[in-house]
Amino acid sequence: MATSTHGILYPDRLPGAYTLTRIAPSEVLAPYVARFWVVRWDLGEATFTQEVLPHPTTNLAFEARGSAVHGPATRRFVAKLEGKGRVLGVKFRPAGLSAFGGPKMTDLFAKVMPISALFGPDGDGVAARVLATNDDRVACGLAEAFLRRLRPKRDLRALRVSKLVEHIQADRDLARAEDVARIAGVSLRTLHRHFERYVGVGPKWIIRRARVHEAAERVAHGEAVDWAGLSIDLGYHDQAHLIHDFKEQIGQTPAAYAEACRTTPRLARAAV
Repeated sequence: MATSTHGILYPDRLPGAYTLTRIAPSEVLAPYVARFWVVRWDLGEATFTQEVLPHPTTNLAFEARGSAVHGPATRRFVAKLEGKGRVLGVKFRPAGLSAFGGPKMTDLFAKVMPISALFGPDGDGVAARVLATNDDRVACGLAEAFLRRLRPKRDLRALRVSKLVEHIQADRDLARAEDVARIAGVSLRTLHRHFERYVGVGPKWIIRRARVHEAAERVAHGEAVDWAGLSIDLGYHDQAHLIHDFKEQIGQTPAAYAEACRTTPRLARAAV
C-alpha cells in the first residue's frame, strides 16, 4: 500500500533500496502518538541525500548513531544516507509529547535532545533494546510498551490543541491565527499561549507550513501547474506570497522545485 509523501522532498528520487513503513499505535497511545515509522536503506557503495520538510510535531528517533528527540523545526531536514541502515521513529501528535512530561515545547523548538535528557536512563535502555532487534514490529512494540509504562497524562487542553493543528493542516480556508482562535473559542492571546506550551510554534507558522507542504506535494511529480490557481486554492492572496513562503522554507521557488522534480529520474521504491 503506497503512503503519503507529504513532507518528503523530491519523492521520486527515493532509491528502490529505501523503504518506509508506518505502523499505527494502540488505542491507548493513539491520542498522543500519530504513528510509528521505520526507514530502511541498503545502498551498497552508493550514497543518497534525503530531504524532508518537517511537520509541526516532535519525533523520537532510534538510530545507531544516537537515539534522540527531535523538536519541531523551521528548516528542511537533510540526511546523507550511505551503506545499510535503519531508523525507527515515534511521530507524536502535535501536542502529544506533553503527555509524557519533558520541557516546554518552546525549549525543544528546532532542537535535538538525547533520549536520556528527557527520559533518563530508562530512555537509553529502551533504545538499546529497540536497536538490538531486527524485527520492525517487535521494535515498535518495545517503543510502545516503554511509552505506555510512562503513563501518559490525559490533558484535555493538549488534546484540543492537537486537533486544532490537524484542522489547520486540512482546512485551506484558515488563513489567519484569528480564524483559528475563533474556531477554538478562545482569545488570540490564549491561543498563542497554548500553542507555545504544547506545540512549540504558533498557529500562523503552522498555516504557512501546511500550505507549503501541499504546494510541494502537488508539484513533486512533474505535472504542469497553474501557479495563480494553486495560490488561490491554497488560500494565498496572490502568487507572490506563495513564492515567498515556498522559497523561504524549501530554498527555491515553486517553479524551480517543480523543474528539479520533473527532470529527476523516477525510481521505483517500496513504501507501506
